[in-house]
Amino acid sequence: MTGSLDIISVGAPVTVQDAGRPGQMHHGVPPGGPLVPELLALANRAVGNPHGTAALEAFGRLELRARGRPLRVSVDGRVYTLTDGESLPVSAPETRSVRYVAVEGGLAVPEVLGGRGTLLVAKLGGHAGRLLRAGDALPLGAANTHGTAPTLDDRVDAVAPIRVTLGPDTHRFEPATVATLLSGAFTVSASSDRVGMRLEGPALTHGDEGAGTSRPMVRGAIQVTLSGTPIVLGPDHPTTGGYPLIATVIRADWGSLCARRPGAPVRFQEVSLDEARHAWRAFAMRMGLDNRHSP
Repeated sequence: MTGSLDIISVGAPVTVQDAGRPGQMHHGVPPGGPLVPELLALANRAVGNPHGTAALEAFGRLELRARGRPLRVSVDGRVYTLTDGESLPVSAPETRSVRYVAVEGGLAVPEVLGGRGTLLVAKLGGHAGRLLRAGDALPLGAANTHGTAPTLDDRVDAVAPIRVTLGPDTHRFEPATVATLLSGAFTVSASSDRVGMRLEGPALTHGDEGAGTSRPMVRGAIQVTLSGTPIVLGPDHPTTGGYPLIATVIRADWGSLCARRPGAPVRFQEVSLDEARHAWRAFAMRMGLDNRHSP
């Protein structure tokens, strides 16, 4: 039975996001994916979808309506059953930066370059490559009848130190600057978005005047601007860049960092590459994800 999820109202940016578009960097397309992978997986599993199924990533309140068939809708893992024509108000995130709304069967927006997620910087994917607004109707995939809600616990630790591997450009920073990264108290800037999280705090001076060669970037890389401001690259990051990279946030901690609201504290902790791999394997096992692609 066909159906749609209608957008009645939105109070902050809302987009369609899924597991991302891996393998498209050579075309200049960033990997994308959810800001907080744990919450997308939690929302989808609650209604029987695979963890990376297309869902809504919302930064504020919104109101939705079932159209064409009854729907099971999950908001961060809490399931609601809507009859045809019934609406559901979704409140703004209270303790985290973002929340995820998954629908049984997933959002069947067109697949572009291997993914359904919205890439705003390129105006592709999602619903016409843009932010959702009142009046939009999102087509749905086929409904299923399996899947039970997992226990809703705090799977995202938004206060723990963020683990990083140092480099590859530590030689372009004084040892005291690297020590500042690992001991300094930073906070999330309100100017952060899916491209990158800007951090406020002590300056990470390096004296580099932008002479570095442009090279491929990855999610989690910590670029340091000429003013000494660290920016942690997000899922929609530029595919190349020339700012020096002082460290990289490990994959297992992407969600812990990106779940933090503006003003939230951020501290960094150095780990080895082996520790980063072990953390990812443990994370993937806990979330039931594919851990073949370790950092």
